[in-house]
Amino acid sequence: MRTRRLILEAAASVFDECGYEAATIGEVVARAGVTRGAVYFHFASKRDLAQGVVEEQFAQDSVPERACKIQEFVDTGMVVAHLMPRDTLLSAGARLSLGQDGIGELGGGAVPGWIARFEALLAAAGRRGELLPHVVPADTAWLVTAAWAGVQIQSQKLSGRADLERRVAGLFQHVLPSVAVPGVLASLEMDAGRGARVVAEVAAARAAADRAEGGPTPAGSPAR
Repeated sequence: MRTRRLILEAAASVFDECGYEAATIGEVVARAGVTRGAVYFHFASKRDLAQGVVEEQFAQDSVPERACKIQEFVDTGMVVAHLMPRDTLLSAGARLSLGQDGIGELGGGAVPGWIARFEALLAAAGRRGELLPHVVPADTAWLVTAAWAGVQIQSQKLSGRADLERRVAGLFQHVLPSVAVPGVLASLEMDAGRGARVVAEVAAARAAADRAEGGPTPAGSPAR
């Protein structure tokens, strides 16, 4: 599993820099520091490798479950906005999914997965009475995913994603008044710093879990 992750990280850096068409297995091998056979053991082709990069973003548990599903919906978008400029796997997944190269090979890349994730959160929000009566979760999920993708592309072109968190926050602030009931809307946190706070929350929870799993640190021993 460590070798597979190493290969995916190397592949992500190649796809992010070069795009799908120009990327080569040889360059992935060189960056990962593994043999060509090791790459082909895990991935049968360049297409499979690109698909692995796209799917890896969904393997990360980066947003805590919330009692308010609309807040969880916002947190999902804001965490991705925060991590996109910092996580090569996410950045490469966006290029493979939204760029001109690789679209035919990957069948939409990560886009169907994000639509499905947003739709599930909105459906759960509807069951909790958080949505306005006219909202159809599938339609809203499709629209928000498309708008989020457009914001990401424009932010990348105009600022190198420097303003991505602010722009995604603006997207939610404009869209959610037509989605959430007033009581829920008033309680939402959807400012530009929300993604960073959620990422810090997840990191703190993971560190606490690691400490608990390791048991109390003996006196005089270095903390884990």
